[in-house]
Amino acid sequence: MVGITGDIHGDYSRFAHPGIKKLKKGDTLIICGDFGFIWDDSPRERKLLKKIGSKKYNVCFIDGTHENFDLLSKYPETRWKGGKVHQIHGNLYHLMRGQLFRFDSMTFFTMGGGESPDIDIRFENNCWSRLESPSREELLEGIANLELADCKADVIITHEPPQRIKGFLKLNEGEADKVTNLNSYLEELCNVCEYQRWFFGSMHLDKHISSTHIAVFQNVIDAATGKYLR
Repeated sequence: MVGITGDIHGDYSRFAHPGIKKLKKGDTLIICGDFGFIWDDSPRERKLLKKIGSKKYNVCFIDGTHENFDLLSKYPETRWKGGKVHQIHGNLYHLMRGQLFRFDSMTFFTMGGGESPDIDIRFENNCWSRLESPSREELLEGIANLELADCKADVIITHEPPQRIKGFLKLNEGEADKVTNLNSYLEELCNVCEYQRWFFGSMHLDKHISSTHIAVFQNVIDAATGKYLR
């Protein structure tokens, strides 16, 4: 089984969710960005990472925008389940951008990163990183990997939603739509790729936008069925 959940922001209590507790040895939990446990490299943080990596199931995350990218990049890079990862500790992995993975006979395409909505404040406080947005090389690598798979993936995992989905959600909130290059890139993937489900986490919302696009935050969803794990 592969369970999908949204931004955790360093909140360990999220692992007590009943849906996560259903995961068994060999299962996988994928977090759609803003993992938040790799921030200051403190003894407490290292202890928590070891605890998470010692779970019986795999814990995987794509990066969001609120990450310590300099610290994250120091972890050893390797290949696992078909794609590039940073192995943090034991069963804890960072799924890198533009990769294709295979879990439970399903293929998963990953593209983390985005643009902080509070970028001005974070820049002033010296806690903004230009690494939060995917580089041109990462975007091109994603396209190349998808082309090798005939532009097919069973599941797409991103932090940001595609352009049209983001515009729809922002319109419902009465906010102006700020479209980034990444949103446009993801919109192109919508048009050319074949997939069953697309999960994203940046909107902090639990909602099935359509039969294929799912915003996920605190809930846990079975990647194979699209149903909530409770």
